[in-house]
Amino acid sequence: MESSSSDAVLSGRKKRKNKAVERQEGVKRRKADTEGDEALQCGRPTGSPRISLPLTRLQQPLTLTELIELLHFAALGKKGGLKQPSWCRLCNHKKVEGLNIVIVEGLPQSHFYRNYLSMKHLRTNYTTRVTFTPSPDNVASEIFRREVPKVESLSVFNPDEKLHRAVKHHPVITTFGTQRRGLTAYVVSQEEMIKNRYPVKGLPGFEDFDSIDSSDSVTDGSPLYGLDCEMCQTEKGLELTRVSVVDSGGNCVLDDLVKPKNRVLNYLTEFSGITAAMLKPVKTTLQDVQAKLKTLLPGDAVLVGHSLNNDLMALKLIHRHVIDTSLLYRRELGRKFKLKVLAEVVLKKQIQTEEKKGHNPIEDALATLELAQYFIRTGPRQVVELHLEELWGYKIEDDSSECTPTPAPSYRFADILQTLGRSVAFLGKRADIALDLSNQHWYGSDKEVLASFRKQAKTPYLSVLEFSSVSAHLKRRFTHQEQLYRNVCANLGDMCVVFAGPLPVGFSEREVRQLFRCCGPVQKIQMLNTGFSVHAEIEFELLEGAVLAVKNLNGVRVLGQPIKVQRPMCQSMLDLDLNLEALQSDALNSNLLYAAKLSQRVAECVQLNGHPPDAKCSAVTNGALAARVNGQQLRPTARSSKLSEENVRGTFDRFGSVESVVLPAKFEKRPRHACIKFESSEGKQAALRSSEDLLKDGYLISPSLTPPHLHSWVAMASAGKVGGETAEEQRTPHTCNVSEDREMDLIMKKLDCRLGKVFRFLPEGTLSVVLLLGPASTNVHHPGLCLLEVKETGGKGE
Repeated sequence: MESSSSDAVLSGRKKRKNKAVERQEGVKRRKADTEGDEALQCGRPTGSPRISLPLTRLQQPLTLTELIELLHFAALGKKGGLKQPSWCRLCNHKKVEGLNIVIVEGLPQSHFYRNYLSMKHLRTNYTTRVTFTPSPDNVASEIFRREVPKVESLSVFNPDEKLHRAVKHHPVITTFGTQRRGLTAYVVSQEEMIKNRYPVKGLPGFEDFDSIDSSDSVTDGSPLYGLDCEMCQTEKGLELTRVSVVDSGGNCVLDDLVKPKNRVLNYLTEFSGITAAMLKPVKTTLQDVQAKLKTLLPGDAVLVGHSLNNDLMALKLIHRHVIDTSLLYRRELGRKFKLKVLAEVVLKKQIQTEEKKGHNPIEDALATLELAQYFIRTGPRQVVELHLEELWGYKIEDDSSECTPTPAPSYRFADILQTLGRSVAFLGKRADIALDLSNQHWYGSDKEVLASFRKQAKTPYLSVLEFSSVSAHLKRRFTHQEQLYRNVCANLGDMCVVFAGPLPVGFSEREVRQLFRCCGPVQKIQMLNTGFSVHAEIEFELLEGAVLAVKNLNGVRVLGQPIKVQRPMCQSMLDLDLNLEALQSDALNSNLLYAAKLSQRVAECVQLNGHPPDAKCSAVTNGALAARVNGQQLRPTARSSKLSEENVRGTFDRFGSVESVVLPAKFEKRPRHACIKFESSEGKQAALRSSEDLLKDGYLISPSLTPPHLHSWVAMASAGKVGGETAEEQRTPHTCNVSEDREMDLIMKKLDCRLGKVFRFLPEGTLSVVLLLGPASTNVHHPGLCLLEVKETGGKGE
């Protein structure tokens, strides 16, 4: 008996163990099936690289530093000692075959959504969108120059590489070292200024010199300005006759003739090109030029020139931050190269030629600027090695006994990639980019940038393209940028607005809010009294709130009087149905559901909506709102309208596995809406088919329409003051120019088409990034947009 009992116990344990194993295997099979289904739904082969962000992180803006962190990890991965970025997950990063970043200047995300239907490629081929925080730095330059942390583990640098003794003791190397550094490493120090007879504040002899108010320090991102002056001989010595300034893009921003204060003895025409006839009508004085320069140059500007001390002496001007090309390209014993020689050898340009009468200061200023930019990008060691024989007159003999170990290498992103044998390139307009000139390709239009990129036999591993035509068009065509921005945001805001009425006489704004917030958070309410009836304009924070209000509250009886809830009639609403359809089918919203929790009384009223009114409906609506007449307020009753992640999951898990529930980031004691993300779209569709049952449980549901990365479409217009106006003033009626809207629509279509051609040209496995930078503004924060996608095998259809 004991034996049989013991056998029975063992048999029972064995059965329970087998059942537990079967359950575990079943879970694994379901998980594998789910992953396989998800891969098929995404159209991706299992194991292909992909990027994903949690819903909560999508609702936070992305910074340039975070984006660069992703690029570093995608290129170098864990072998480079790098960790997954904390803000996203890049799966199968080892299979990423390249990086492509397209920068669209001056275009905020508001314009993307205003022309949403036109942006077919961007809205269908990119499954990740994040609000991008505009950066004051040059984005392209920062991508190339940012150093990669913990890259030593790559062991890509050859420790046996040698530095020849002749190069080691070269005046350029002994002054600046061998590593490539930012422009701050080459700004002339105060000690060197004094040594080279620069005008310095506080020193004797410069008491009557004017001083440019400059910041205490400059950064590697500070702007460079090339400067050159021409002088003539007067009774009091050399005096200024012409000044020219070019910005970092090579554009002339100042070119003025100047009338000398004293009588001219010699115009020095053979050098300056200035004649008496040229100066005769001139009325500009030295003080005028000083005032212009002080207005033109920002506080952290760095002036670039060749023997710049002479130019500043002629200008009678003191400036703390300068780069002198005669001190960059140094010679032994303090000797200096002529600007003409440096331009010819380094830049392969001919300036100050004999056939020209005198020097052209614009040409000279541009040459000094380009020489400085070349030196900064190339680095002192390469400058010396590349031009050692042409400039300094000797070459390195192959003698290993005269070699010393090379100093520490550069850890800039572009340098590391090139050390690994991966090519890098920049294509765009002329700019100060921290990259070798040989890897830069400058073009005057987006069309030329696209054509050049597609003509390449092999796509660079890291390619940065800059499209600037949209920004140029906006600046040229729309003179009032802030007004344009407000109009665009107002058009988007119209999608979140409904009109309701007629309401009972005396019906208050607070009661309107209590009724309509059942559909979603309300941004603003404006009561409209026509004299015969009362209506209300309700602006929701989310687009789903407006959709649910029209669908469920239209026809609801308020104190026995039916109200009509409808959309505003304006130009921006003409494509509303198309926009809603496009947003609903957006890949970003495929698994997302919006749910709003109702109070019991409002739920009962909404359930009866659309049916002939009966005693129960009248009693409910009249009872619910008649409480105000008795001196009380409308409040939720028996059924709690409070939401939590736990009770939302408990309600919606029966339709499919819920991946995450996102409640409003900022809510009162009672959050009333949530965004639900299912692991597959089947769960979302099952919930939508059961909308009637969910309504009985007090839930209004809608397919997610608002892009996950936007807390509100209207938030862009109401986040703060725009051009000195408050958010309240921004929602005033806006003017619409049909021809301008049509023109902008065509421009956006053309941009989208070009971006699509770039995407199709990319190799499979390339991480593609599109950055809409947004315009720089001192009055308002114009958020940009970052779109991310890894091009899959076979590409996506359009």
